Amino acid sequence: MTLAGGHRSGCKFKPLMRTDLISKVLGKIPNRLQLAGGWIDQPFVSRHNPKPPGSMVVVQIEPDFRPMERSGIASGTRAIAARLWNGRLPDRPLDELVRELYEEENRGKPEPSGSQDMIGLIYPGVNRLDYDFAANGGVFPSHIESCNSAKAARWLSQVLHLLPIEPRPLGYSPLGVKHLEAKWVARLGQSGQDCYQAIVKQDASALGASLNLNMKCWETLLPHTVNHSTIKLDLMGLLKAYQQRYLGAMYSGCGGGYLMVVSEEPVPGSFHVNVRVARA
Repeated sequence: MTLAGGHRSGCKFKPLMRTDLISKVLGKIPNRLQLAGGWIDQPFVSRHNPKPPGSMVVVQIEPDFRPMERSGIASGTRAIAARLWNGRLPDRPLDELVRELYEEENRGKPEPSGSQDMIGLIYPGVNRLDYDFAANGGVFPSHIESCNSAKAARWLSQVLHLLPIEPRPLGYSPLGVKHLEAKWVARLGQSGQDCYQAIVKQDASALGASLNLNMKCWETLLPHTVNHSTIKLDLMGLLKAYQQRYLGAMYSGCGGGYLMVVSEEPVPGSFHVNVRVARA
C-alpha cells in the first residue's frame, strides 16, 4: 500500500528574518493538528466501523511556536523525528518516512501511537486519512486525500483559533472505559469526512459542526477523553460554553491541550496557526 502522496549584502550577512531565528531554535520539522475523526486511526476502534472507511483530518502547520507538552500536537513524535533525521525531513517518499517514523516511535510499546501522528508531521497541507480495518489491519490508511490549496490554507488559518487550556495530567489515560458502539464509530469516521469537505469548500459552519460531532463521539466512545479523575478542570463545561458561543470547538487532544474554536470573528485569548502547504 502506498500512502497518498544565507545571502550576502556587500561584506555583511543579511539579517535573519524573525521566523528564521525562531525555527533555528525550534527546528524545521513541522507541527501538526488533529481535527475531526481522531481515534479512527486506531485498529481497536476502526474494526467496529460498519461503514468503512472512516476518516480523520490532520493539518500540517508551521513550527513557528512551541506547543505545550502533552497537548495532542504530536510534540513527542516530532522530537523522535528530529532525533531520527537530524532536525529536518529527508527528501524521500512520504509514505516511506511515515512507516520509518511509526516503527521508531512504537518499538516495544504495548499501546502504539496511531499513524496519524506521523502522517500529520510528514504530509503537507490538509489531509483526509481514510482508515479501513480490512486494509493494513487499520494501522495505516487505505487512502490519503490531500488539499494543498494556498487559498484553503489561508482560510483555515483565519477561522481556526487556538486557546491554551492545560496539558493532559500526568498519569492520565483515555482508555480506561470503552463503549465502542458501531453507530458511534461510524459517526466518528463521518466527522472526518465532513471536516475535510468543509475545509475544501471553506464552509465555517460545516467545519464547526464536524468538530462538535467529533467531541460528541469522543465523549460517547471513550468517556475518559474528557472526564477522568486526574482532570480537575471541567473540560466538558468549558467546551459546551464555546460551542454555544461560536460555530464549533474541540480539544486538540485527549485530556485537554488547546481548545480549537471555529469562528469568523475574534476569540479573546486565542491565537492562529499557519497551515503549511506543499511548496511548488
